[in-house]
Amino acid sequence: MRWPATLVLALQLVACGGQPRAPDWQLEAHSSLERYQAAWLAGDLRAADAEFTRARRQLAATGQASLVARAELTRCALGVAALVFGSCAGFEPLRADAGEAERAYASYLQGEPVAADRLPAQHRPMAGGSADVAALAKVQDPLARLVAAGVLVRTGRASPQVLQVAADTASQQGWRRPLAAWLQAQLRLAEQAGASEQAEHLRRRLALVVGER
Repeated sequence: MRWPATLVLALQLVACGGQPRAPDWQLEAHSSLERYQAAWLAGDLRAADAEFTRARRQLAATGQASLVARAELTRCALGVAALVFGSCAGFEPLRADAGEAERAYASYLQGEPVAADRLPAQHRPMAGGSADVAALAKVQDPLARLVAAGVLVRTGRASPQVLQVAADTASQQGWRRPLAAWLQAQLRLAEQAGASEQAEHLRRRLALVVGER
């Protein structure tokens, strides 16, 4: 099974043709998780919370812990992509009933070593603990690239080049919340290095992103 790039869940949505219509819970959960992700990345947390609650309710109605676990891991992955680190509290009560793939991904998000073949395909290039910025830049899925960069920060292995790749990725996608987080990380680094001109540039850019300019 290959999880979608957003890691929402592997729902089999029926597009057309003489196939049976997908159950309502699949359609509604899929749509809500997509809207959740879009709202969260844009920084609209109120809308994001509402959509996530709606999606989780639909998934929980199936009684399948792995589906709910994937939704919770999606939330944790978005946090890592924006340098919001925590224990993935929503996943932990589901761990015992989640599958091996879900537990492996949870470990990856925490910065723990995980065999590449236990992860979704888009995360495998960085699963071996590589901090090679060239390898990071080659991760094709933008969100997976940001998650990998966040894992490198979490484990203390992120170079200034990693921060730049992440900031460029968030900028290209127009993802306000992660871009602000990566710019702040770059700003702290510039201030620590005494790079005043670079720091001032980053402050102006950050102000533009958060609507203060």
